[in-house]
Amino acid sequence: MTESTFWSDIAAKAKAKQRPFFTMAPMEAVSNTVFRQVIAKASAPDTFFSEFVYAKGITDPNTKFPVHGRLYMDPREQMKPVVQLWGNVAEDFEAAGKVLKDMGFPAIDINMGCPDSTVIKNHGGSDLIRNHQWAQDVIAAAKTSGLAVSAKTRLGYSKVEEFRDWIPFLLEQHVDVLTIHLRTKMEMSKVDAHLEVIDDIIKMRDEIAPETLIQINGDIPDYQSGLKLAQDHPGLDGIMIGRGVFSNPFAFEKEPQTHSLSELLDLLQMQLDLFDDFAKHYDIPRFASLKRFFKIYARPELGATDLRNKMMDTKSTDEVRKILAEADKYISN
Repeated sequence: MTESTFWSDIAAKAKAKQRPFFTMAPMEAVSNTVFRQVIAKASAPDTFFSEFVYAKGITDPNTKFPVHGRLYMDPREQMKPVVQLWGNVAEDFEAAGKVLKDMGFPAIDINMGCPDSTVIKNHGGSDLIRNHQWAQDVIAAAKTSGLAVSAKTRLGYSKVEEFRDWIPFLLEQHVDVLTIHLRTKMEMSKVDAHLEVIDDIIKMRDEIAPETLIQINGDIPDYQSGLKLAQDHPGLDGIMIGRGVFSNPFAFEKEPQTHSLSELLDLLQMQLDLFDDFAKHYDIPRFASLKRFFKIYARPELGATDLRNKMMDTKSTDEVRKILAEADKYISN
């Protein structure tokens, strides 16, 4: 697959099956090689995104936001992720793009929606919504790589109505894919996603940049919900699922099934093994970061509340494995 056809090929394959394409959202400390493989084992999306990567960090190891293992791919991964970059300096994106192309990554996504205060203080993420020139410059710089270039953003910074100026501006940059999280930066995830603006966005795309694919993100828990959303809004090309995978690691499953606690704990065992393998290459994954995942597998509705609580007191993957070996002791029927 050549870089220039990356997204069009994904969209065409999905369209041939009369559905939108599906992706897993870029999520900090989540969308790394470990969890991508877990989700791929459960039910893979059409493609993955990486964690947030500071554009300057790719060529400057001394930056305060180093890359470390964010670009690491386990040899067992079947597909390279789209690399999401953040920052506001065009030269950093141009330099990073060249490196990413040499590394064989297929595409770059530009983070224009992250609401994290540290990212915004360093003029990345949602801060680009308030600085259109930076947004235009980094998109143009990323395109010099020859890789496919997309952008992920929000409706606005403070007010929903900002999308009426912001989205057309981004469409005028002619990115391959424009992903819109249907909330503002200020709304975070505290309100329902504004599904009511989807048709307006599609109309804008059709008028300004008909070649740009539109992908929607926000409050989409699983494949079936995404499929219905696309059916309700003709012209919608893609569905991105983020937090939905924390409720259901089988979120991309095309035919919904009931999964047993045993199946879920098998995925956890896989994640523990992959985590240990990752730690052999980088010292970044700290065990504490694993604990946020325990709720995905040890689910209360399956009688695993005590099991999860027990795992939360552990300090190593070996301790978790020991508890899992005795899981029957902590499961209520």
